[in-house]
Amino acid sequence: MRKTIACAVAIVAVSVGVSPFVAAQGPDEHGSLIYGVKLPEGYRDWKLISVAQENGQNNDIRAILGNEIAIKAFRENARPFPDGAIIARLAWRYQSSPRNDSVFPAPQSFVAGPPTNVQISVKDSRRYAETAGWGYGQFEDGLPTKNPAVVQSCFACHTKLQKLEANADYVFTNYSH
Repeated sequence: MRKTIACAVAIVAVSVGVSPFVAAQGPDEHGSLIYGVKLPEGYRDWKLISVAQENGQNNDIRAILGNEIAIKAFRENARPFPDGAIIARLAWRYQSSPRNDSVFPAPQSFVAGPPTNVQISVKDSRRYAETAGWGYGQFEDGLPTKNPAVVQSCFACHTKLQKLEANADYVFTNYSH
């Protein structure tokens, strides 16, 4: 029975373009679909790399944090990122603040509203060789997203960036020091 399940996982993995090795390591109840990336312990205490705002469908504001390895690489402008670098992107709904605006002479204040998700990018050139060394995860309410298409699409977008900027190492964020 286990061989049948393992074979089925391998067939599905190959059909969606993921190596059976990565899928076999894949998620438990806390790991992301496809890559098996987990929320790193203490990630909310990591150092700030930058902030960003996404308009349109996402309509969010984001804080991009990094572990010590990622921070060092950003500060030294080291590309490609070394194995062990982890980047966390925390997002909240971007919304106006009637409370703050009541103090100002005109509506002008926008704040972080309800949290939307956390995205994690992990650099491991061996484990994620098929995706240029990066593994991805998206989490909502501390749990991995249940929609595999969300995580499957990560590398495609990061690849578009890489085509525009060869030295990006598939990372959108620039260091804001």
